[in-house]
Amino acid sequence: MRVRALREERGISLSTLARLAGVGKATLSGLENGTRNPTLETLYAVTAQLGVPLTAVLSGPAETPTVRGAAVSATLLEVFSDTDATYELYRMRVSPGPTQLSPAHQSGVTEHVTVFSGVLRAGPVDAPLTAGPGGFLRWTSDVPHSYTAVGDEQVRASLLLRYPKR
Repeated sequence: MRVRALREERGISLSTLARLAGVGKATLSGLENGTRNPTLETLYAVTAQLGVPLTAVLSGPAETPTVRGAAVSATLLEVFSDTDATYELYRMRVSPGPTQLSPAHQSGVTEHVTVFSGVLRAGPVDAPLTAGPGGFLRWTSDVPHSYTAVGDEQVRASLLLRYPKR
């Protein structure tokens, strides 16, 4: 229901948002009606087009929502704001094997990852970065980006997304 409210608030039709986000109209309709369980990739594609942080469409603060994609599982820990930005802090796990592809976020969004275990390759699709335990990665995520666990070990990390206020 939050996706529908945000879409209507912006005067965007279902068809237009589906096209801009690169998702099927039926998928978006199912998401708005609560009959589909969207992937992390779909949620990021839709929220980027709406210009809102992912948490704008997730459950309330009393819960700790977990979102899943092809390789990433991320549990929301905290949302906080200052005068310039909104931040989302997640506990993230990246499973070995598949690569998680994420669509571009809205302009100016940055991602900050601290790796606790495993080796992570993440960042812009055309220039990924790599970090092991204790390492830190940062990139501007207003371009398509990816996450891959290098080797056979699951990656455990924190993910901080910074959404600048418009």
